[in-house]
Amino acid sequence: MRITDAARRLDMTPRMLRYRESLGLLPSLRQTARRPAGRRPARTAEPAAAGLHRQFTDADLAAVALGVSLERRYDISPAALAFGIRVLADPRVRADVAEFGRRIGRIQPPPVRALDFEQERAQRLLRLGETAPVPGAARRLAPGLAGGAGR
Repeated sequence: MRITDAARRLDMTPRMLRYRESLGLLPSLRQTARRPAGRRPARTAEPAAAGLHRQFTDADLAAVALGVSLERRYDISPAALAFGIRVLADPRVRADVAEFGRRIGRIQPPPVRALDFEQERAQRLLRLGETAPVPGAARRLAPGLAGGAGR
């Protein structure tokens, strides 16, 4: 279906649907574009440059409707939703946003590995103490503990 029909079904204007497309909130054009019969394939991905019109499928409309419901549920703008998707898709952006979150105290810092090492070492030592005593070890320790601590 064409953009005017899709916009009508989504209860928004074609302009708002184009805005969402410019933000990357619509499925990729390659997945939904249809070539009119008798035309050669376009050399660019832009439908206007190729003289093609985007065709919307029911899956496209469902994806846009999900985006709109997320915006309403979390009270965010389409631009904020687009940025959230960018954070999830781009590891560099994700790392930068996580660092910012740690600096303002909204995200807990990752555990320090040195403390993990010390904790593992202490647990190993405790496990060693749980093993069965060596025969004769009590007799060897007892005289030293009894009265010869200052020898």
